[in-house]
Amino acid sequence: MEEEMNVTYLILDGHVELNKYRYFYFTIVFIVYLLIICSNCTIVYLIWKHQNLHEPMYIFIAALLLNSVLLSTIIYPKLLIDFLSEKQIISHHACIIQYFMFYTLGCSEFLLLAAMAYDRYASICKPLQYPTIMRKKTIIIILALAWLLPACHLVGFAVISANQKLCSFTLKVIFCNNTIYKLFCVASRAISIFGAFILLNVVFIPVFFVIFTYIRILIICYRSSGEVRKKAAQTCLPHLFVLVNYFCLITYDVITVRLESDFPKTARLIMTLQLVLYNPLFNPLIYGLKMKEISKHLKRLF
Repeated sequence: MEEEMNVTYLILDGHVELNKYRYFYFTIVFIVYLLIICSNCTIVYLIWKHQNLHEPMYIFIAALLLNSVLLSTIIYPKLLIDFLSEKQIISHHACIIQYFMFYTLGCSEFLLLAAMAYDRYASICKPLQYPTIMRKKTIIIILALAWLLPACHLVGFAVISANQKLCSFTLKVIFCNNTIYKLFCVASRAISIFGAFILLNVVFIPVFFVIFTYIRILIICYRSSGEVRKKAAQTCLPHLFVLVNYFCLITYDVITVRLESDFPKTARLIMTLQLVLYNPLFNPLIYGLKMKEISKHLKRLF
C-alpha cells in the first residue's frame, strides 16, 4: 500500500516485466486500441449513415459495438499509462470505479444480445406483428434498460466493496476486476449473495432467454421454407457466435476469483487480455463479414 494525502493506492502486479520492453508493449496495445475504435466505429458510422440500416436489428448491433468501445476505453488508457510508468498503481476509489464500469458495460452486452434475440424472434416468428412489436419507443426503452439496469444493480455492489477493510494491496491483474475480493480482510457474505443475484439477473436470465428464443426460431424455421431458413441463418448465427464467445470469456473472469493464480505472470496477462482484446475485435469482424447488408456497405466504403 502507498498513501499520499490519505489516498489508498493499490499495486497492479499483473503486468509482465516492463523495464526493457515498455515501449514495445505500449506500441502494440496502442495499435490494438486504435483498431478496436476504428473497426467498431466504422460499422456504427455505416449504420448511422445508410437509411436501409435504420432497422431495430442494426440499431442493436450499433449499440453493442458502441458498448465495446466504451468497455475498451475503461481499460486501455490506464493500461497505456501503466506501460510508461515506473510503478503500476491505481487509487482504491479509481479501482472501484473501473470495476463498476467494467462490469456494468459487460452485463449490458448480455442484455443487448438478449434484445437482438427478441428482435429476431419477432421478425421471423411474427412477421406481420413485427412493426407493431418493435416500434421506435420500444427500441429506446430496451436500450435504456440495457445500460441502466446493470448500473442500478452494480452501484450498490460497488458501494459495499468500497467500504470493505483491505488486508492486501496487490492485485495480480492489469485492471480492477473481481479479483478485488481477494484484498478484503473478511469474505463478505452480503457481497457473495448480491453477486449471485446480479449474475442471475443480468447474465444467466438473458443467456437462457437467448437460448429459448433461438430454439423457438429453429422450430419455426424447420417448419418453414428454405428462404426463411436462409434468412434466419444469415441474421441469427452472428448473434450466437458473439454470445458464445462472450459468455466463455465472462465465465473465465468469474471463476478466476475462486482460483489461485499460480501460473506464470505472462500467461495470466495473455488470459486477462482476451476479455478486453479478443471480444471488441471479434464483434465488428463477425458483423462486418456475416451480416449481408453491412458487408455490402463496408465493401463500398473501402
